[in-house]
Amino acid sequence: MSTENISKIPNSLNEHWMPFTSNREFKQNPRLITDAKGVYLKDHLGRTQIDASSGLFCNPLGHGRKEIIEAITKQLEKLDYCQPFNQGFGGSFELATRISKHTPEDLNKIFYTICGSTAVETALKIAIAYHKAKGHGHKYRFVGREKGYHGMNLGGMSVGGMINNVKTFASVLMPGVLHMRHTMLPEHKFVKGQPDTGAELADDLERFCANFGGENIAACIVEPISGSVGTIIPPKGYLQRLRKICDNHGILLIFDEVITGWGRTGSAFAAQEFGVTPDIMTMAKATTNGIVPMGVVAVKDEIYDTVMNAAPEGVIEMFHGYTYSGIPVAVAAALAVQDIFEKEDIFTKAKELSPYFLDGLFSLKDLDAIANIRGYGMMGGIDIKPKDKPGKAGFQCFKACYDAGVNFKATGDTLIIAPQFVCEKKHIDEIIEKLRVGISNYAKAA
Repeated sequence: MSTENISKIPNSLNEHWMPFTSNREFKQNPRLITDAKGVYLKDHLGRTQIDASSGLFCNPLGHGRKEIIEAITKQLEKLDYCQPFNQGFGGSFELATRISKHTPEDLNKIFYTICGSTAVETALKIAIAYHKAKGHGHKYRFVGREKGYHGMNLGGMSVGGMINNVKTFASVLMPGVLHMRHTMLPEHKFVKGQPDTGAELADDLERFCANFGGENIAACIVEPISGSVGTIIPPKGYLQRLRKICDNHGILLIFDEVITGWGRTGSAFAAQEFGVTPDIMTMAKATTNGIVPMGVVAVKDEIYDTVMNAAPEGVIEMFHGYTYSGIPVAVAAALAVQDIFEKEDIFTKAKELSPYFLDGLFSLKDLDAIANIRGYGMMGGIDIKPKDKPGKAGFQCFKACYDAGVNFKATGDTLIIAPQFVCEKKHIDEIIEKLRVGISNYAKAA
């Protein structure tokens, strides 16, 4: 290792408690990213890697976009912060208007948060506030789904269905939450796109209405495609069935589009891709291309109007918000991203590249170490055959692929592949080739 590369390692790795990381393993063998440009990353050993998961789904426009950097710099020079309570600045209103042009139907009211987790938390609180404003305060239950991920705040973990969160934090999770079964069925192995079977799993919500009273359920929250647990794609008709059940029982339908939002499925939002409009929708990640934290909640006009009209004039209608709700620097980044979306026709680009990406992804199914592959749009999941304990195979395979020059997120025994929308076919080829090398090297060493 050269002196230059050694100097890129901080004096101590001991004090930083890293999130979602095997801290002890990492500090014995650190993987430090030092540079990023376009679709490529560079680590502290000087090795170049291709970014195969858009960071954490949040950099679809590539790294180092000058338009966004310049917009942030210009904003900071003029106005670095403006408190968002009872005052504001023009940019946040402009951004809300531009976001609402892309959201489906009448989801036109925009509430800013800090990230995806806080967007979910806000969506849950808006649902409760709406029902209280209608005089339906007895609606307190939420319905989530097994294998769902809605962030790491208490509300999001409560409606989520990741087992480690439930086991670790069960004592502080919200009461009254019910979980539908997930939709990853045994017959869905190596299915490209939406599976043909499994729509009836939506009837779990109908069963909950019968057993616990639909009149007591405030909202049902799902990811249209479950991203963080490995790209679980909804069966044909499943989301439509959920929508109908919610309508029949006066239940709000919340789509968590933190991952699927802004083109990941080939449409602006998965709601439009699958033809189902929720009542509330969350987004984050790609909203600022991952450069500045920001979360957004889009709400139907009727929900907003109900909450507004239930409060007297001249008072705060909803006691909720954050210090960093719609701050200038985040808004500047998001406005620059909107410009890029339009100028480069990003959603069309993602839709057109998707078949090539999925064909490449499924070409890996001949590898013996792979148990399953799923994919839709510009996102896919590769299940590695498990070892003696959950997650071990996935983590070891991730490290082998990292050494092979392809960088992505692994969850449990699943490799999550979500290329940037600015990729060309040659970049997709490189991702697939390096995945093949990395997975093969893992299998040889296992």
